[in-house]
Amino acid sequence: MDKSKKIRPGPEITPAIVREHGLTVEEFRRILDLINRPPNLTELGIFSVMWSEHCSYKSSRPYLRRLPVEGANVLQGPGENAGVIDIGDGLAVVFKIESHNHPSFIEPHQGAATGVGGIMRDIFTMGARPIALLNSLRFGDLEEPRTRFLLNGVVDGIASYGNCTGVPTVGGEIYFDSCYNGNILVNAFCLGLVKTDRIFCAGAGGVGNQILYVGSKTGRDGIHGASLLASSEFDETTEDKRPTVQVGDPFTEKLLIEACLELFKFDWVVGVQDMGAAGLTSSSFEMAHRAETGVFMDLSKVPLREEGMVPYEILLSESQERMLFVIEAGYENEAFAILDKWGLDGAIIGEVIKESRVRIQFDGREVVNLPVFPVVEGALDLKREAERPKYLDQVAYIDLTEIPDFSRGDTALKKLLACPNIASKEWVFEQYDHMVRLNTLVLPGSDAAVLRIKDTQKAVAISVDCNSRYCYLDPYEGAAIAVAEACRNVVCSGARPIGLTNCLNFGNPEKPEIMWQFQQAVEGMGDACRFFDIPVVSGNVSLYNETKGEAIYPTPTIAVVGLIEDQNRIMTQGFKKSGDQIALIGFTMEELGGTEYLKIMFDRSEGKPPVLDRKHEKRVQDFCWELIQKGFISSAHDCSEGGLAIAVAESCFSYGGQTLGATLTLESTLRNDTLLFGETQSRIIISFPEERINEIEDLAMTFPVDFSLIGKVGGSHFTVTVNEEEVIKQEINILKEIWKTSLGSYAGQVT
Repeated sequence: MDKSKKIRPGPEITPAIVREHGLTVEEFRRILDLINRPPNLTELGIFSVMWSEHCSYKSSRPYLRRLPVEGANVLQGPGENAGVIDIGDGLAVVFKIESHNHPSFIEPHQGAATGVGGIMRDIFTMGARPIALLNSLRFGDLEEPRTRFLLNGVVDGIASYGNCTGVPTVGGEIYFDSCYNGNILVNAFCLGLVKTDRIFCAGAGGVGNQILYVGSKTGRDGIHGASLLASSEFDETTEDKRPTVQVGDPFTEKLLIEACLELFKFDWVVGVQDMGAAGLTSSSFEMAHRAETGVFMDLSKVPLREEGMVPYEILLSESQERMLFVIEAGYENEAFAILDKWGLDGAIIGEVIKESRVRIQFDGREVVNLPVFPVVEGALDLKREAERPKYLDQVAYIDLTEIPDFSRGDTALKKLLACPNIASKEWVFEQYDHMVRLNTLVLPGSDAAVLRIKDTQKAVAISVDCNSRYCYLDPYEGAAIAVAEACRNVVCSGARPIGLTNCLNFGNPEKPEIMWQFQQAVEGMGDACRFFDIPVVSGNVSLYNETKGEAIYPTPTIAVVGLIEDQNRIMTQGFKKSGDQIALIGFTMEELGGTEYLKIMFDRSEGKPPVLDRKHEKRVQDFCWELIQKGFISSAHDCSEGGLAIAVAESCFSYGGQTLGATLTLESTLRNDTLLFGETQSRIIISFPEERINEIEDLAMTFPVDFSLIGKVGGSHFTVTVNEEEVIKQEINILKEIWKTSLGSYAGQVT
C-alpha cells in the first residue's frame, strides 16, 4: 500500500472540463480550498458525482431535515440504504422508494428494470429478504405514440426484472398527463423482511478489515448517470445520453440476493453497501464516512468486463448487480466459498485504514488521495431562492357557474371509467408475477397490497399515492392529501399505518418557482405526518424533471406501510353479497377543483384542490379500522379520483370475483356533478349485512363521524337516483368492460 508510486497529475483541469462535469465555478473553488491543491481528472469525477443533486441533496437537505423521522418502533431512519420498523415477534420491515426517471425516458426497458434492481439492493443490503415490489409511474398523453412506446417499455422492464428475481410486484399506481410528455416518472418501491438482530449497516469499520467486491464485473455502462443524467434537465442532447443508462441482469441479481443473505449469517461481515448511483465511488466514500475511517483500494484488482478501462471509468461506472462488503481479515476464504457456490465474481480490492481518507491506486500508481468528509459532506447546502409561481393566479379559482351541471350523468360515468387514470390497471398487473413466494393475500387492484408475514398472524399493507394535479394547484395541500390518502388506503385494508417513505419528483431547482413548490410540498407532507404520527424513515429526491424549460407537475409520491395484527381482519374494496347495505363514511362538499371530472369533461386543470380536514380524516380512518376489527363490514373502499360514483362502481368490479350491481338513493342540495364526481377527501365507501346497521350507527356516534346509508348491493345495473330523480342507469357488465379494457386498448394502439 505504501509502496505505490506518487499520484500522476494527468491533464490540466480547464473551466470547460469543470462545466462538463456539472460543477460550477464556485464549487470548483471550494474543492481547491478543501483539498489545498487542484484535483486530477479522476478526483474531479469523484467530486462531480458526489456533489451532484442525485447524491448530495444539496438543494433539498435544508427542507428534508424538518421531516419527522423518529417513532417508537423506528429501528433505522433516513441515512442508511433503507428505513427499518419493528413489527414485533423479533421481525422488522425494511422499505424505501426511489426514482429512475431520466434513464427510463431514454431507454424505458433497461431504465425501469435497473430501477427495480437498484431498489431491491437497497433492501437486501440491510440484511432483509425482499418480499414485495410496487411502483408509481407517470406518463404523458396516451394519444402520443412515444408515450405508448415508453409505457410498454417501462412495464416490460419492471415485469421482466421482478419476475426473474422471484420478488412479486403486488401493486402500484399509474397516471397520465401531458406535463409528463417530456419527462416520465418511474418510482420503484421495495419492502423486505429481516430479523431485528440481523440488520446490517453500511459502515467500513475496523482498521485492517478487508474490502470485498461482490457481483457482476464492472463495465462502462452508467458512467455519470448520477451527476449528469439524473442531475440536469433534458434538452436536444437527451438522446446522446443513452450510453449512460445501465444494463441490468436479473438472473445475476437473484444470485446476488441469495449469496448476500447467506453472507449475512456470519458475524465476520462488518458492513455492506450497494454500488448504486456513482458506483464504487459512492459506496467506498460513504462506508468510510459512516464508520469515521478511511479506505485503501487497488483498482487493478476490480473484476472488469471490458478491456482498457481507466480509473476514472472504474470508479464512476454504474454497472448493475454489484456490492461492496467489509469483512474481518482472515475470513476471505469463507467468503469466496459462498460466492463460488452462487457463481458470483468476488475480489479483495482493499482494506480499511485509520486515516479518514480514500486512497486509490491502479497499476502500482496512486490515482486518488482525498479526505472523506469533504467529498461526502462538502457540497454546500444551497439556499435557493423560492417564489410563488405566477400561474397560480390564473388557475387558483374556478367559477362553478361557468360549468354546466347535468341532469343525467351516464356519459360522464362512462368517460371517467374509460379514462386511463381511473380505468383498470389489469393490463399492467397481469404482466407482473404477483403470487411468487405465495405471500400475497390481496391481489393488485384493491386499495392496498397485503402480504402475509410467514409463521405469524401478522400481515403488512402497502399503498403508493400522489395526485400531482392537486400538487400543481396547491403543493402544500396536495402533498398533505397524498399522505392522508395513502394512510386511508392501508386503513381500508385493515391495517394501522406505521411508516412512510417518499420520492419527491420536481423540476429544475434553480428556478425559484420550482423551489417554492418543493418547499411547500415538503412542509405539507411533514405537517400531515406529524398529525397522523407517521415517521418518514427513508426517501429519495429527484430534481431536474424538466425538458426544454417545461417542468412536470410537482409529484411527491408517498408510500405508506401498515401493519395488520390478525390476518383474519383483512379487508378489500369489492362488494361481496347481494342485499348488503352501502354506506358512506364522511360527507361530500361542493368541490370540483382539480378533479378528474373537470379534466375529462371540460379539459380544465384548475381550481383549489379538495380541502383536507385532518381531524375529520383521522376520525374517518379510525372508525373504518374499528369496523373492520369488529367484523361488522364486508368491504371498504377509499373515495378518491372520480368521486363517489366511481368509488361505488369500482366496488362493483371485484378483481377475481363476481360482478355485482348497485342501486344508490341519494338526497342532496349539491349540484349533481359535485355530488357524484367531486373528490371531497376523507370519505370511505363500505358495505355490510343489513342486520349490522344498528351496531354501526351506534359506533359512528361514539367517534363521532358522519355516516349515511346510500344504497344497496345487487341487480344487474348501476343505478343512481338523486332527490327521487334517476340520473344514472347502466348495465354493470357494460361499465365493467369499459373500465377493464380501456388502458390496454390505449397501450396497444399502433400508428
